[in-house]
Amino acid sequence: MTEPYDLITMGRVGVDIYPLQTGVPLPQVETFGKFLGGSATNVAVAAARLGRSSAVISRTGQDPFGTYVHQALKEFGVDDRWVTPVERYPTPVTFCEIFPPDDFPLYFYRQPKAPDLEIHPAELDLDAIRAARVFWMTGTGLCAEPSRSATLTALRARGKSGTTVFDLDWRPMFWDGPDARETARPYYAEALAHATVAVGNLDECEVATGVREPWACARALLAAGVELAVVKQGPRGVLAVHRDGRSAEVPPVRVEVVNGLGAGDAFGGAMCHGLLAGWELDRVMRYANAAGALVAARLACSSAMPTESEVEDLLAHG
Repeated sequence: MTEPYDLITMGRVGVDIYPLQTGVPLPQVETFGKFLGGSATNVAVAAARLGRSSAVISRTGQDPFGTYVHQALKEFGVDDRWVTPVERYPTPVTFCEIFPPDDFPLYFYRQPKAPDLEIHPAELDLDAIRAARVFWMTGTGLCAEPSRSATLTALRARGKSGTTVFDLDWRPMFWDGPDARETARPYYAEALAHATVAVGNLDECEVATGVREPWACARALLAAGVELAVVKQGPRGVLAVHRDGRSAEVPPVRVEVVNGLGAGDAFGGAMCHGLLAGWELDRVMRYANAAGALVAARLACSSAMPTESEVEDLLAHG
């Protein structure tokens, strides 16, 4: 590309294997669907669905699922040039169970190590990362080396240029040590010092800040260095607080939930879209909430990401 990307994400990629029956325990499920997955990847897909140019920095195994990842990225219009194979590790697979409206257990198969944690600093295209209008990284990218060093290298290269989003993305099972939270917190603090936006749910904000009340979380994230703190509160909606004093507290969009997985990624891609458009904070949050609600009302994640017209229609008509 000769023009900078609207969005470059860095983090997990893999294959989601989701039951095609809801409310059925995994041992009794008979049929499954195969979908592109991984939070950073889903965010890039969500932005592409809304007309943004996006790319992913990640790794796959050198296997048929890795081939599928590339095929799916291209079909979604996401640039896959920085998704490369790691020979010694398989492409991750994730299973889930679906018990609407609020129980969706996940089973990650990322052993002995996920290839997306094998991103090395020297492999990064730092010029492209600096030039991207939005750069998105995740807490999972900090959980192990060399991904941790690569993620922090990318953040330092950005130098707070443009919009740099830290998706707090807390997955304790990916962290080593007797106390995963204490292990993670210093790395979260370092990443927050380089980010301009932090986004996470209450559990994730608590890992990053040590507090849980939404406004206290937002203030702590701002104090840690970001310009915009976005605290997702589940059924209470979302709170966004900017360093300049602006804030928005937006209720959720009510839908009949089919599968809540992926709603946060749709929120993230739509939030990036709104920030790139220069919208007012309240409009960005309402739009992102609507995008997340649409995905929660559908089975899959990546293939469920909504178009602009679908989000606008939900906002207009409910």
